[in-house]
Amino acid sequence: MENEDNNTGLVRAVFYTDQFREFYKDLDDRVNKKIDYVILIIKDLKVIHADFVKKLVNSELYEMRVSVGTNEYRTILFAIDHENIMESTQVIILNGFLKKSSKDYDKQIKKAMNILNSLEQ
Repeated sequence: MENEDNNTGLVRAVFYTDQFREFYKDLDDRVNKKIDYVILIIKDLKVIHADFVKKLVNSELYEMRVSVGTNEYRTILFAIDHENIMESTQVIILNGFLKKSSKDYDKQIKKAMNILNSLEQ
């Protein structure tokens, strides 16, 4: 888990896993710019609109939502220091994926949980 930026003066510190970094570096610039924009919203705003971040049902995880053209990109987030992301001051981005169907979620949530469990050890 590594924090890439200086988070001084922001509402939330955002940390990135190696799995997210791998996902991010393979995306084109347009997608990266939108992801960067949503990450800035997460860092900067106490209240984050559901268009950008949404709690995953029956889970302690959240999804960051980015749309570019007809593609829907999702990243799985975890609020480190509070169960509600709005109250959290530290968030980690676990992994990301291009949403193709609702079946993708189960596999990606399982992957995110494995990443989170490995970080806790």
